[in-house]
Order: sequence, then structure tokens, then C-alpha cells
Amino acid sequence: MSERLNKVGTEINPVSLENETLAFLLRYWNEKRGARAMPSRGDLKASEMKEHLGWVIIVEVLPEIADFRYRLIGTLVTQYFLADGTGKTVKQMYGRDNPAAGNGIAAIFRKCARDKVVIRAYGDAGWIGDGFEGFDCICLPLSDDGEHVNMLLHAFVFDRSSVLMAREVAKANGGELPSIAVRSAG
Repeated sequence: MSERLNKVGTEINPVSLENETLAFLLRYWNEKRGARAMPSRGDLKASEMKEHLGWVIIVEVLPEIADFRYRLIGTLVTQYFLADGTGKTVKQMYGRDNPAAGNGIAAIFRKCARDKVVIRAYGDAGWIGDGFEGFDCICLPLSDDGEHVNMLLHAFVFDRSSVLMAREVAKANGGELPSIAVRSAG
């Protein structure tokens, strides 16, 4: 990956994951794909992922893998980022205020889509801004035709109690956390 997020590690095709949600989604993805290289978006059922939906993100792969559009963002993820970017592209979300972060996220998504591999990313969240706690995530390719990746099943998890406590401490001391600026196209 040519663009990297500072203090973020990646793992290709992880075998086991400690986080319960990430481990569940990897097992679920493997079950749904069966003997195929990857499942389709249509194979996924919200009712089967119910207890993990707050952490789930569905990402559309745009033509030529040039950008990625957030189609669904779980409530816990929007709580972390202090914004809901549903319907926005990575470039719209990060392009103006934090292009390095956008490039790093796009590089992870691009590798997942281009190489049809599962990617785990984890580490420090300083690339978002000051005051954001560490994270762990997984990116899983989806394909309607079995050959070309057109969607990504993505989950972004963090220690919710640590994040909420850090934000309360910052607020009590007069500080504010930056939110991800949600931009509209145009």
C-alpha cells in the first residue's frame, strides 16, 4: 500500500481475531462465501448480524476502484467519528480537511477490492485528529458476479468505554474533539 496511515498496522487474510465482532464477521463472511472466492452483498442478512450491526459499514466500490461510497454506517461508528457520512465518498469525507487520512483509507479499501483479500487494520487513531482512541477493523470483499469486487463489508471497532470517558474528560476540561467534516459533493 503506497499510502499509509501513521501508526496503523495491517494484516492480510487474518486467521484469527481477538475482537468478538471482527471474529464473527470473518466467520460469517467465510460461511456465506462457501466454495466461492467471496459472497455477494445479497448473501448478507441484517437479522443474522443483529448484535454487530452498530459496528458495520457497507462500502460501494466505484468504477475503476477510484473511490468508495459509504452506503451504510453503523450507529457506534458514527458515534466514534462524531458524524454520519452515509452516502458520501471517502474523498468527500476526508479530501479537504484530512487528505492523508482519506488516501490511507482508500489504499486499504483499494487493496481489498483489487486483490480480493481480507484486510485487518489496527492501531492509533491520531490520523483522525487529537483525542481519538485506538481502533481495530476488518475489510471483506463482496462480489455480485463472483469476479469483480463491487462492495466491501467493513467493521470498525474501538473500546467504547475508553472513548466515551476520554471525551467526557476533554469536555470537562473545556476541550472539544474535532469531528470528521461531512462534505457534500460540488
